[in-house]
Amino acid sequence: MDTSEARDPASDPAFHARPAEVVLQALGSGHDGLDPNEAARRLATHGRNELPQASGRHPLLRFLAQFHNALIYFLLAAAVAAALLEHVLDAVVIVAVVLVNAIVGFVQEGKAERALNAIRGLIASEAQLLRGGSRTGVPVSEIVPGDIVLLEAGDRVPADLRLVRAHSLRVEEAILTGESVAAEKHVAPVAHDAVLGDRHSMAYSGTFVAAGQAVGVAVGTGMRTEIGRISAMLHEVQTLTTPLLRQINRFGTRFTWLALAMSALLFAFAVAVRGYPWVDALVAVVALAVSAIPEGLPAVITITLAIGVQRMARRNAAIRRLPAVETLGSTSVICSDKTGTLTRNEMTATRLETVAGRVVASGSGYAPEGGLEAQAPGALEAAAPLVRAALLCNDAELVRKDGHWAVQGDPMEGALVALAMKAGLDPAATRRAWRRVDAIPFDARYRYMATLNREGDAACVFVKGAPDELLQLCTLQADGADGAVALDAAAWSARIAEAAAQGERVLGFAVKTVPADTARVDHDDLAQGLVFVGLVGFIDPPRPEAVAAIAECRAAGIAVKMITGDHGDTAAAIGRQLGLGERSRVLTGRDLDAIDDAALPQVVAETDVFARTSPEHKLRIVRALQSTGAVVAMTGDGVNDAPSLKQADVGIGMGLKGTDAAKEASEMVLLDDNFASIVAAVHEGRVVYDNIRKVTSWTLPTNGGEVLAVLAAILFNFAMPMSAVQILWVNLVTSATLGLALAFEPAEPDVMRRRPRPPGQGLLSPFMVWRVALVSLLFTAAALGVFFYGLTHGDDLATARTMVVNTIVVLEIFYLFNVRYLHVSSFSWRGMLGTPAVLGAVAVVVVAQLAFTYLPAMQRLFDTRPLSLLDGLVIVALGAALMVVLEIEKRVTRRMGWGRE
Repeated sequence: MDTSEARDPASDPAFHARPAEVVLQALGSGHDGLDPNEAARRLATHGRNELPQASGRHPLLRFLAQFHNALIYFLLAAAVAAALLEHVLDAVVIVAVVLVNAIVGFVQEGKAERALNAIRGLIASEAQLLRGGSRTGVPVSEIVPGDIVLLEAGDRVPADLRLVRAHSLRVEEAILTGESVAAEKHVAPVAHDAVLGDRHSMAYSGTFVAAGQAVGVAVGTGMRTEIGRISAMLHEVQTLTTPLLRQINRFGTRFTWLALAMSALLFAFAVAVRGYPWVDALVAVVALAVSAIPEGLPAVITITLAIGVQRMARRNAAIRRLPAVETLGSTSVICSDKTGTLTRNEMTATRLETVAGRVVASGSGYAPEGGLEAQAPGALEAAAPLVRAALLCNDAELVRKDGHWAVQGDPMEGALVALAMKAGLDPAATRRAWRRVDAIPFDARYRYMATLNREGDAACVFVKGAPDELLQLCTLQADGADGAVALDAAAWSARIAEAAAQGERVLGFAVKTVPADTARVDHDDLAQGLVFVGLVGFIDPPRPEAVAAIAECRAAGIAVKMITGDHGDTAAAIGRQLGLGERSRVLTGRDLDAIDDAALPQVVAETDVFARTSPEHKLRIVRALQSTGAVVAMTGDGVNDAPSLKQADVGIGMGLKGTDAAKEASEMVLLDDNFASIVAAVHEGRVVYDNIRKVTSWTLPTNGGEVLAVLAAILFNFAMPMSAVQILWVNLVTSATLGLALAFEPAEPDVMRRRPRPPGQGLLSPFMVWRVALVSLLFTAAALGVFFYGLTHGDDLATARTMVVNTIVVLEIFYLFNVRYLHVSSFSWRGMLGTPAVLGAVAVVVVAQLAFTYLPAMQRLFDTRPLSLLDGLVIVALGAALMVVLEIEKRVTRRMGWGRE
């Protein structure tokens, strides 16, 4: 065979639009397949039919890379400071936090490689081929362009195939198209510009043969397949840094340089101006560093995120990467698949059209709950033959499992069984009474199914199929009274168009009475005498909770966009039912192809429903939204979704129906595939970010007050109000208790009524900077006031320092109750009572401070002295006064419209 005739499939990918014989000729192949020697030559030329193993960095380099960010340097500086003060245990604890963070990052860092390798797992291991006219089993990796591949029900398609012959072939292509119903396949060419979901003459690598048989010629192998192209796209997508990590890195970098600059200036001032010996100056600098570095903050932020993970898991959202918890809270756009996420993924028969009028079926899903309601006189009686035909020309069964109804067989046929039960029929009894004698299985060439059933002395042929096909076969229609009249094809076509405009799939039904002794039925028997009895419209109904969740998103300022592989009319109809119909515009993949990259962001922002999309379209949509500054969450379940899932700020994989490739490319996996769970996760993400802000705004003023106190002592040349070891005690003890308690805070009342925060907003907003500065000054004033109060009343330096330490701790306790509510007053019954975590933390700190102040061993370790009852009352009064001042400040800033971020 002349290999010069075999083209590279990548050079002419439109095989779906060319006749099968032309494709065979173009590939230098024939119905007997390739000669084995020719196949060997092509294998050397085109390479093996497999996807490449993902190559990643060496594990050691990946692990070391986890230490390369400002946050880690921040923590290591705290560890060094603790070590210099000979607090070995504290240094070990901080280093342990660093190592835990590095290990978690190391484990999660291989996400992209695992996603690529998960796609490789979708390729079958062996396929049946014709080579040299003989059927033979060949490893899938050795298939080459031009090979003739044999397919049967249950096979996974081993390469991209142009179908040469097909018999009743249906292929599940959900991993590529998102369609829940298996696609019918035939050999006739389709339009050159047909989207992948409409290429009925092709079978693609990695998809699953649900029914039928076929023969196809391989036109794409390895990376030249659709699934290979998606793998390449996934490899090219760069993983984004989450907003929280960007903010922490930015904050850590700036803070580190500021602390270094302050330390250098302080050292120079102490030596040059105050005449400190350089050793004493170095001790002062170390004290400043210990004061400045909030060593507990990164650990508490990590714990806050971990608590958010647990809360989301309880709401059916499993987090795979810790920072994704916070990213969800800043989400401004959710791009969602339709089938199974926004809809139930359960076909439901919703309307019956008969000659007498319409009948509406209530209920949803496969549960036989609901009934039939006639919209015109006599319609219900006229629907009886239609319902009976739908039940008998049907191979599906409904079963009840764990309290839920499920279908065994085709989803649409299962919906027809549920319809019959709603109409009062017993499926088993009806099928026993109308015994099936013969059948014509569904075939994509004829687009209908027929059964011959007998009841006593009566026999009928029941036909179910594409309405346009049945209308061509029928010349009569039921008249609603067991008779027949001439068919009004135009009227039925109008009803079909109306149902399609509502997003419904439509099946037609016909009946033919035959002699009782008829034993066989074939296609010729349907050429005359068929009576058209009506139509049934189906829809995959929206989840009720999804409708409510979308409304909640709108209240929260989050845009929802539905991206589906379904037809435009269906997508538009579902969009309207979901509450996405305010913008009537529906963009298809073909429309997106006509829009250039410059104009796309505005168009995408103004569109809520996208239909007939490909992986490239989804990726373009996500990137266009991100270019406007949006934080995008993207759902997906198929291999086709993996690139856009990885590109999105938060990729959300489906836990029930999702492929491994989609899950591995995601930051979060939905355990119930329900859109409402995404909104619940966004809610928890906002709570997590609020709590991180609370932890930050509580921690930094403490350190700020300590820094200002140390600076004041050096600048004004008086004794240090706290020793370095006392400063470290305050930071570590309170961070591990009071700061950690804020990680468990419940949601504030207005958490889902705020607009998403701007993605560029820093960890410290202008209001937060103001609050940190104000509280730092108040802490400093109180600490120095108590310090000089003690000295002027005759207390020694150790007693005055003990008073300062206790004052700082008491101020932190009162400030904790103030900061629990960033947006509303804390002077409420709920605010004053606190949570179990807050009350427990306060109790632990009080016990720790009593030990710090009165336990002899602690007095020797920290150089503390016992305090009098009057001293304690003064300190508590200062704490109460601080809270009153800050509540007044909170009310004033709220009235000014400040602090609402």
